[in-house]
Amino acid sequence: MNTSRSARPRRLLAAFCAGITAVAALLIAGTTAAHAAGTPLRDLAAAHGMVMGTAVTGSKLTGTYGDLAGAQFSALTPGNAMKWGSVEPTQGSFNWAEADQIVAFAQAHDQQVRGHTLVWHSQNPSWLTNGTWTSAQLSTLLQNHIGTEVGRYQGKIAAWDVVNEPFNEDGTYRSTLWYDGLGADYIANALTWARAADPAAKLYINDYNVEGVNAKSTALYDLVRSLKARGVPIDGVGLQAHLILGQVPATLQQNIQRFADLGVDVAITELDVRMALPADSAKLAQQAADYRAVTAACVAVARCVNLTVWGFTDSDSWVDSTFPGYGAATPYDADYAPKPAYYAISEGLGGGTTTPPTGACTATYAVSSQWGSGFTGQVTVSCAGASLSSWNAHWTFGAGQQLTQAWNAICTQSGTAVSCANASYNGSVPDGGSVSFGFNGTWSGSNPVPAVTLAS
Repeated sequence: MNTSRSARPRRLLAAFCAGITAVAALLIAGTTAAHAAGTPLRDLAAAHGMVMGTAVTGSKLTGTYGDLAGAQFSALTPGNAMKWGSVEPTQGSFNWAEADQIVAFAQAHDQQVRGHTLVWHSQNPSWLTNGTWTSAQLSTLLQNHIGTEVGRYQGKIAAWDVVNEPFNEDGTYRSTLWYDGLGADYIANALTWARAADPAAKLYINDYNVEGVNAKSTALYDLVRSLKARGVPIDGVGLQAHLILGQVPATLQQNIQRFADLGVDVAITELDVRMALPADSAKLAQQAADYRAVTAACVAVARCVNLTVWGFTDSDSWVDSTFPGYGAATPYDADYAPKPAYYAISEGLGGGTTTPPTGACTATYAVSSQWGSGFTGQVTVSCAGASLSSWNAHWTFGAGQQLTQAWNAICTQSGTAVSCANASYNGSVPDGGSVSFGFNGTWSGSNPVPAVTLAS
């Protein structure tokens, strides 16, 4: 079952060991195939007391797709199989085939299942959305649906996304069949009914564009705080994290922490990072930096207990059909080859790289000037006895420094973690050559030089 993170001393030791591993690690371009057989993501996540999950399509759980889903992930989310329109397309007539298939696969591979989703404004059956219901009838329909589905899988589901996407971008309640017909308390009632149907399952509210601190995430925060004050069962919040390349919110870790401080778990439930097609080395490097930043933010907060990607291969992603011109959003390409994003997740969890020959390729950080509350820094990537076709330099600031701009690299910062990917014109570093990039930042009190690691 889905449980809270282990004790803080164990986490600190794990973080220290992961830091030592990261400082020693360097992934050389062109060697990804050799590393694909490294420690599975599920095992790396377990070392942090976390679950590593993926959304899946039941009919594809065979062959390479099934092998990867079973080996790499410790939790499965049915992408569509448990939504109301799938399980009860005709009133009173149920189809549990795909949902049952996914649950059986998970049980056979020692995996959790994340139920998704009980109450949503979308993918409902037409008989429900086209019906004319009194509030009492609508309430009965919802209670019966929750009781039937949660009850069917009692003891087999670790966590449920009970209510999905209840808010507008400005933090007001979304106008839906449920809100319009039952008022805001449909959320509290749904959680209460789900708890009655399976007292052991963790109960979540799940939404998108709530990854950073903003009006929508603050509305969710206020709702969770109110529900807990009222004694309504609520165990966690799901931050979907359908992200656009280079747009990981700077306040992601802060936002995860504030929900954790309310006494609930946090899950990254639907992570993908879409890019304008076609993909290229610079975009893939930036995507890797984004995946690494999200992983690091989750690892940094004890109650961030689940990191789930919304499909692990580009051939099973919703992005291409939903956002024309965008795609390549997942950690594996359409041929099941791991992308830089896969290794970035692995690194963020404390593994997934190998130590290269001494002195092969290195990154050196220097503060070139410093004044008042600002400074200019430079990182030089050099190779001797090896070469790179793309690179990503990453480090962790030790004194609260913040980047304000960068040049000759694409840099992102999440909390204290910084990732800088090569620009389109300087990804190649030949044997005996080097490239440099620079940045400005702010500091206060001290400005220690961090250790920098490289990844392709």
